Amino acid sequence: MADGLRFGLAVTPSAGDVAGMTALAQAADEAGLDLIAVQDHPYQPGHLDTMAALTHLGAHTSQVGLLTDVADMALRPVPMLAKAAASLDVLTGGRFELGVGSGGFPDAVAAMGGNAVRGGAAVEFTAEALRLLRAALDADGPIAMDGRHHRVAGYEPGPVTPHRVPVWLGAQGPRMLGLIGELADGWISPLNVYVPPGEVPAKQKLIDQAATRVGRDPADVRRLYNVLGMIGGSQRGKGLFGDAETWAQTLAGWADGLRFDTFVFWPVMSELDQLRRFAQEVVPRVRELTA
Repeated sequence: MADGLRFGLAVTPSAGDVAGMTALAQAADEAGLDLIAVQDHPYQPGHLDTMAALTHLGAHTSQVGLLTDVADMALRPVPMLAKAAASLDVLTGGRFELGVGSGGFPDAVAAMGGNAVRGGAAVEFTAEALRLLRAALDADGPIAMDGRHHRVAGYEPGPVTPHRVPVWLGAQGPRMLGLIGELADGWISPLNVYVPPGEVPAKQKLIDQAATRVGRDPADVRRLYNVLGMIGGSQRGKGLFGDAETWAQTLAGWADGLRFDTFVFWPVMSELDQLRRFAQEVVPRVRELTA
C-alpha cells in the first residue's frame, strides 16, 4: 500500500480570492503533492465554475494532478462532462482525474434548473452515467445510449487523452458503493466528519463485494479519504486536530487499517501554513510509517 499512497490538498474555487487560490495550488505543486482537489457547488454564488477554476490552476502549475471532488452530474450533462475532462487532460498533459457524484444537494440543483435525482432514481442515473463516461473517455468510435436518464445517439467522443482518465465516484450509500465496485476506478469518501473512520470498514466491504460479483479485483479500486482538520490545532469538535506526529500516525493507521490509498487535506484555516506543514512534516512521516 505504501508505494501507492498519494496526498492532495483541497482548494476552494473562490471568486473572491483568485490570487490566493492560485498561490495555494502553486505551493502544493512546488511541495510535490500529488493532487489538487476542487469541489463543485455551482449554486454557491461565491464559487467559480469548477472546470474553469481547474483550467486556470492547470495553467499555473506543472506537475500536480487535478481532481474534481466531485463534479455534479445532475448539473453537467455527461457527454459535455466527458468533453471537459478530456480537454483538461489534454491541456494539462495528462494530469486530470474525474471525480463525479449524482448531486448531493438536489434542492439546490433543482433551483438551478438541474436534473435533481433522489433515491433509487439517483442510483440508476449514476450507473448509466458511469458507463457513458467510461465509453466517452475511452474515445473509441461513436457512442449511443438509450437509457432512462441518459440518451445519446451516435456522437463521436474526443479528444483522445494523453492518459486513461480515472473516473472516481463520491458516495456513501450502500447501492452507490456497489456501483463503485462494479463500474468506477475509485471511491471518494465524503469528509471524515461525515463518514467517520468507524463507519469505513462496512463501506469498504460493500465496494469489495460488488467488485467480486462482477469479476473485478477489489484491490484495483482506489480509495480516497477527504480529511478536514488542522495540524497543530488543539483537539476540538469533529475532524482531525493535533500536531504533525498525531496526523502522521492517524493517516498511517487509516492507510493500513482502513485501506485508503489517497488522502486529500481540507485545512480549516491558515491554508498556506497548513499546506507546508502537511507536505513537509506529515507526508514524509506517513510514508516512513507505512514503508
